Amino acid sequence: MKQILEGMRAFHSSGFIHRDIKCDNVLLHSPPGSGRVYIKISDFGFAKKEDIQVNKHIQLEIFKVPLILTQKVDIYALGITFYKLITHKYPVNERNVKEQGKKMIQLKSIDRPSEIKDNLLWDLISNLLEFDPNKRITAAEALQHPYFTSPEAFSDISKEQQDLASLASVAELEGDSNITQFDKDPTFIVEEKIINQFIINYIHRNQTKQLNNIKQEEK
Repeated sequence: MKQILEGMRAFHSSGFIHRDIKCDNVLLHSPPGSGRVYIKISDFGFAKKEDIQVNKHIQLEIFKVPLILTQKVDIYALGITFYKLITHKYPVNERNVKEQGKKMIQLKSIDRPSEIKDNLLWDLISNLLEFDPNKRITAAEALQHPYFTSPEAFSDISKEQQDLASLASVAELEGDSNITQFDKDPTFIVEEKIINQFIINYIHRNQTKQLNNIKQEEK
């Protein structure tokens, strides 16, 4: 999450809106032997320069609500993306995309799902999913949220993250010009084994869901 938010912060700082943030446009890259995963935002085909003078309302796909076309659209979409990655579902689940979009518009708020146990995490997601764009936080503000900055957040840093950060610092001292500040910051490091386990769990969950659907259809 932190890597994605930093990418969005940097992109927004240039004055652009992505306009197509979703799970499919979040890519994972793990250099062989690195032990870490870089998370990248892709597909900038719909991106455009933000024009605060243009009062244009939009409604895009299943997880977007009518909003003035500003960078806050990307923030809401990030909130839905994180919601989906964490819970493996959308706040509203309909097979028909149009019906799903209609129900999303009718929502006054998004209830906390049972899958999100951490209070700080839900507070962050809620701020990203704030329906009022004027109250919705920016990517820069999200990075300063207690979910990332509290003592609890720092206590959750694993030894593996610290080791990878130390290796990056050593590599930089030895002349590696590709090392960035984020490579040396353990709070930005995502371990490869964590992503591998996430993918395995995701595949297993989908297979189980498909089997259950088949059984339901057979009854």
